Amino acid sequence: MFFKRITDVSDSTYHEGIKLYRISSPDHEQREASSQTQILQDDEYHFNAIYDEDIFVGLILYWENDRFIYIEHFCILPDMRNKQYGQKTLALLREQNKTLILEIDPPDDDISKRRKGFYERCGFTENLFAHIHPPYHKENEGHRLILMTSPKRISQDTFDAFVQYLNNNVMKNAF
Repeated sequence: MFFKRITDVSDSTYHEGIKLYRISSPDHEQREASSQTQILQDDEYHFNAIYDEDIFVGLILYWENDRFIYIEHFCILPDMRNKQYGQKTLALLREQNKTLILEIDPPDDDISKRRKGFYERCGFTENLFAHIHPPYHKENEGHRLILMTSPKRISQDTFDAFVQYLNNNVMKNAF
């Protein structure tokens, strides 16, 4: 398994990845097309197609700095789920030896509870900080999410650094 980093919208894999991104995330959690195109050039942003040999299986979009890796979006093709691609993808990221950070919806329904359980089985821990993700669209408001990290919970200082990074880097060109 490997990642193919995409930095140009003319890459055919970009279009395959965007198609999966659009069907896997609700509209309010998706970047606007112009924002997605603009951030491809950011050295810290990784728009990575996930491959098993020559087969496209999913997409992982993350930001990496010297302290942590923030997984902004992560999706496996529906017909490739339950084949351990999610676990293998997270294991590949863990090889960077940095704290992994991601957000999930509060576990209020069966799907969100299963998603939380998946991440816990993959070594993630829920953090107890109150967290509101900023909006991706002008007309929306931020929404409450649960912060999960691996290999362990993060400190208040790391949480504060993450929120600052999220607001000043990740979301700087959201709309």
